[in-house]
Amino acid sequence: MSIVSLRALHKRYGDSVILDGFDLEVGAGQVVALLGLSGAGKTTALKTINRLVEPDSGGVQVLGREARDWEPVALRRRVGWVIQEAGLLPHMSALDNAGLVLRLLGWPSARRHARAREVLTLVGLSPDRHGALLPSQLSGGERQRVGLARALACEPPLLLMDEPFGALDPLTRRRLQDEFRALQRRLGTSVVLVTHDLPEALRLGDQVVVMDRGRVAQLGVPDEIRGAPSPGFVAELVAAALGHG
Repeated sequence: MSIVSLRALHKRYGDSVILDGFDLEVGAGQVVALLGLSGAGKTTALKTINRLVEPDSGGVQVLGREARDWEPVALRRRVGWVIQEAGLLPHMSALDNAGLVLRLLGWPSARRHARAREVLTLVGLSPDRHGALLPSQLSGGERQRVGLARALACEPPLLLMDEPFGALDPLTRRRLQDEFRALQRRLGTSVVLVTHDLPEALRLGDQVVVMDRGRVAQLGVPDEIRGAPSPGFVAELVAAALGHG
């Protein structure tokens, strides 16, 4: 079953073509990594899934329904969203940030706080030690964990992640990547991950979609991208990132 289906998407801003017949299928429990250089169309494609961007043409299906049939806010509250630097509200504690979506959904205070404590624990933070801290009092890795906790609070079947580990130091980044992958396998959540980092895409993705100028340059499992890259752009990208050639 496809959790996400993007069909022949086209999107342009002025004279710039951002998506040029882009296709994507995400199966239940899959992590699909969208990989490419800046301007390849990765984030635009990601945002079509939760209607932050409306394509000029093509079809978008999310969680078994055409995206146009979803009320945008209802869709965004059904789909987890994790971005670089977590996007936490600076005046709210870690616990309140973790429970923000639940508050918007109208959960009673006691139930919301109990679930916020639960998801903070799930991502490796102590509700008692970290819950009362403001984002400015947390490390970069801790902020990213709170952002992930917030996205997981309402148990979404789908997570959209836009460069979620990009601002972290290499050791923290690698540790969080591995912890995230273990957690995702345990929960069975489907994930679309945007990254410009080839090793990250190969480490986290069940499928890797290499994008170039709004198109799919190559789609494959990590071993195919690593070992048999398509000639031209993909081969050059792999060689540059992995030190081949």
